[in-house]
Amino acid sequence: MKLSVDPAAAKPPYEQVKDQLDALIRRGKLAQGTRLPTVRQLAGELGLAVNTVARAYKELEADRLIETRGRNGTFVLASRSQVDDEETLAAATAFARAARRAGLSVAEATRILQQAW
Repeated sequence: MKLSVDPAAAKPPYEQVKDQLDALIRRGKLAQGTRLPTVRQLAGELGLAVNTVARAYKELEADRLIETRGRNGTFVLASRSQVDDEETLAAATAFARAARRAGLSVAEATRILQQAW
C-alpha cells in the first residue's frame, strides 16, 4: 500500500489519507479483512502526526469501511460497493414499509419511485 501526502495541497492531510484509503478499498486494492498499518506506523511512514492518521481512520470507521479491533489492529470491513448495496437495501426496505403502511400497491410504489429517480 503506497500512500502520499502533499503538504502544499489545499486538502488537509487527514482527508488526503482518508480519500486514498477509500479509493483503494472501493477499487478492491484493499480487500475485506486486510489489516491496515497501525496509526503510529502509517503516521511515521507519511511524516504525519498520529492524530492526523487517527482522524482519517475514525472517518473511515464512520463510513463503515474499516474496523478497529482493539489491540488486534484495524481491518478493511467491506468494499465501498458492499456498503453502498447495504445502504441502498436499507433505504429500499424503509420505503417498502412506508408504502405498505400507506396502503399503496406495488405499482403505485413503483410509480413514486420512478418519479424520484
